[in-house]
Amino acid sequence: MNAKLHLDIVTPERQLLSVEADELVIPGEDGYFGVLPGHHPLISTLGIGEVMYRQDGLRSYLAIQGGFAEVLANRVILLCDVAEKAEEIDLERAKQAERRARQRLENPPPDLDFARAQASLQRAVIREQVAKKAIPRPS
Repeated sequence: MNAKLHLDIVTPERQLLSVEADELVIPGEDGYFGVLPGHHPLISTLGIGEVMYRQDGLRSYLAIQGGFAEVLANRVILLCDVAEKAEEIDLERAKQAERRARQRLENPPPDLDFARAQASLQRAVIREQVAKKAIPRPS
């Protein structure tokens, strides 16, 4: 019998996901890290990035930003400030947000909060990348 991880992803608005997974990759504050069944327990802050989880060879993706991860031997809980499944992201809207963020950084107003503008661009790029990985659903 293959061991699985129980993965829960929760935002302030809803429980986004509760699935059994074979592995996952999480964007920690200081970089990405992978989790397999039997992982040593840890708690980590989350950054802006892409979560990948694999179920029976099929990979699924989410865009997240901020929060905390609790990793136990066979359970992972992600408490995210914001999280979106790939199929929930409007690709055209994500592209427009990226263009706006790039323009703001290329032609900054005098009062630009550079760190916030960079984070906005990073969020837009991640949302666009994740949206492109959405699994087509049958009509």
